[in-house]
Amino acid sequence: MKHWFTYPLTSHPYEPKFVTRDSLVRVARAAEAAGFSGFGFTDHPAPSHKWLKAGGHDALDPFVALAVVATATNRLRLIPNIVVLPYRNPFLVAKAAATLDVLSGGRFVLSVATGYLRSEYRALGVDFEQRNVLFDEALAVLRGVWTEDEFSFEGTTFTAAKVTVNPKPAHVPIWIGGNSPLTRRRVAAFGDGWNPFPASAALAKTSRTVPLEGLNDLVPMLEHLWKELDAAGRDPSSVDVAFSTGLPGAHDPAFDADAELEALAALNRLGVTWTSTSLPGDSVNHAAEVIERYGAEVIARAS
Repeated sequence: MKHWFTYPLTSHPYEPKFVTRDSLVRVARAAEAAGFSGFGFTDHPAPSHKWLKAGGHDALDPFVALAVVATATNRLRLIPNIVVLPYRNPFLVAKAAATLDVLSGGRFVLSVATGYLRSEYRALGVDFEQRNVLFDEALAVLRGVWTEDEFSFEGTTFTAAKVTVNPKPAHVPIWIGGNSPLTRRRVAAFGDGWNPFPASAALAKTSRTVPLEGLNDLVPMLEHLWKELDAAGRDPSSVDVAFSTGLPGAHDPAFDADAELEALAALNRLGVTWTSTSLPGDSVNHAAEVIERYGAEVIARAS
């Protein structure tokens, strides 16, 4: 089981110190020292103020922020959580991902999803109703332009004729986020990992996804994923699955390291390979302390 977390820009307004280079480097190095294997950032280039006031959160550009993390660390996997793939022309995503992967020594994982914020789609000039078509086109472009010279593709909003783009990464894993059966079919066809979204019934309605509250919901979804992988002739052990225990994080008074370890063991038995934990967004010092605590009380004991 590998451990990761998303940088704790968890609310609006954010704590200003979290958007300084020194703080970002401090959190990243603390994570690496504590035994974490990955580090992520969300992707919200144009969130509406209404969404932010209703419980949304601020964000740094994931490609830029992860480049800073890459220079400050040696081992951490760089995993955006997640890139909304239809927001950008896929050739721009391919170039940014390949560049970051090559310059980090092959540590980048491109975790992607379709997203759900109509207002953000509108602000970026992308048709929300075409998001699934655009997403599938982008997957085809990424795999194609990373492996072929003179790559051609006729997309909904672009035409690429004999495009050759370098550098070509050895292999950028693609994780696909989302809870729907369509997502798992995409993982079986194109993906290296499944990154579902823990969501209560209320949150699932807001974010236009399938509810996923715990193991009772996860188990049948995993069974469907294994079935799809088998139909595609793929070994389930070759595909990562990222999920969290859903238990209180190490900053919560209710945190119980023994309960966390027991829940992690249960996830591992189901085939989950990556797990995330939450961090406090009130101060950088507090976040670093929680990282160290989780590393000592959970990661070290689990390994």
